[in-house]
Amino acid sequence: MRVLAAMSGGVDSAVAAARAVAAGHEVVGVHLALSANPATLRTGSRGCCSREDAGDARRVADMLGIPFYVWDFAERFREDVIEDFVASYAAGETPNPCLRCNEKIKFEALLERGIELGFDAVATGHYARLAREIDPDGRERTVLRRAVDEAKDQSYVLGVLTPEQLEHSLFPLGDSLKPDIRAEAEAAGFSVASKPDSHDICFIPSGDTQAFLGAKIGVRPGALVEASTGVEIGRHEGVHGFTIGQRKGLGLERPAQDGKPRYVTAIDADTGTVTVGGNEYLSVDELVADRPYWLADPEIRSLEECDVQVRAHGGVVPAVLTRVRGDTGEEFRLALREPLRGVAPGQAAVLYARDAERGDRVLGSATIRTTHSVAAV
Repeated sequence: MRVLAAMSGGVDSAVAAARAVAAGHEVVGVHLALSANPATLRTGSRGCCSREDAGDARRVADMLGIPFYVWDFAERFREDVIEDFVASYAAGETPNPCLRCNEKIKFEALLERGIELGFDAVATGHYARLAREIDPDGRERTVLRRAVDEAKDQSYVLGVLTPEQLEHSLFPLGDSLKPDIRAEAEAAGFSVASKPDSHDICFIPSGDTQAFLGAKIGVRPGALVEASTGVEIGRHEGVHGFTIGQRKGLGLERPAQDGKPRYVTAIDADTGTVTVGGNEYLSVDELVADRPYWLADPEIRSLEECDVQVRAHGGVVPAVLTRVRGDTGEEFRLALREPLRGVAPGQAAVLYARDAERGDRVLGSATIRTTHSVAAV
C-alpha cells in the first residue's frame, strides 16, 4: 500500500512510520504545521509542532530513507480546533481539543488530501487497534478497539472517526506497550527515543488555559451562586474560567457554612451564572448527547446495553442507551448504572461494546449536551 505517515516529531509517530516501512508499504512522511508562528523549541512536555519537532521528524524520515514533507494546515487548525475550543468555553462547555484535532485535521483534512494524492492509508502513532470483523448483515468491516497498553489507550479520542476513515487508517502501535516503543526507537538509533510525550494543549504551550481564553474572550462578568440556596456569593469575570468539578480558583472570600470544599456544579453561559456546591452535586446518572458518530451501525440499531467513557482516561461505566430525535437531529440518552462525577457539557461520550469477548470495541460517540444529577437535594 501507499501509506502517508503522520510524523509529529515524537517517538510514537517515529516508530509507527518505521513499522509501516518494515511492513513493506510505500511510505511518505508528512509533518503537519499547525501554527502560523511555530516556536523554535518546545519546553519539555508542553506544546508541539515547533521547528524542533519538524526537524526531529525529518531526521527520522532520513534514517528510514523515505520522502518527507511539511504540510501547512495552520489555517484549518485555527478554524476547526482553536476557534471551536474558544467558542465551547465561551458557551460554558469543556471541549477536548485533541479529539477535535483527530476529527477535523488528522482524519479529515490529512486523509482527504492523502487520498486525493493516491495514498491508500494514513498511519499515525495513536495507541489503538483495528480489526476486521463480519457485521450482523454479513459484511466485512474494520472495527476500532482499545490498545493493548491500557495506560496509553487512545481509542477514546478516535471515537469521532467514521467507518470510511477507519478503512484508510493504520495504527501500528496498538499491540505494543510504551516502554517497548521507546526501546525499539533506541535500537533504531532515533534521537527521539527519550523525548518527553506531549501532555498539555499544544496551542497553549504556557499551560495557562485561563489566560489564553481570557485574551480571546475578554471580560464577561457574572454571578457565583450557591447550589443549595440560589444565593449569590461572589462575582467572576467570565464563565470561560470554569469547568464542572473545579475546586480551586473560584475566587470566593468565605468558606461554605459546613466548612467543606465547594466545586463548580453548573455553568449557564446565557446568564453568566456559575453555580458552586458540595461534592454531592457532582454525581450524575443520566447524559444526553448529540452529533453522534456510529462505527458499528448494524449493532446500534438494537443496542440497549453498553459501556460509556467520558474522559480520555477513566470514567467507564455501564449504561442503558436510548436513541431519540432531538431539536438538532439525532441524540442519545444514557441512563448510567453507576453515577459519574464532574461530567461537563462539551465532553465526548464514547460507547464501547459490553460483551466479554469484544468489550474493547468502540461503537460510536457523541457530544454531551446536558446531564442529570442524582444527588442534588
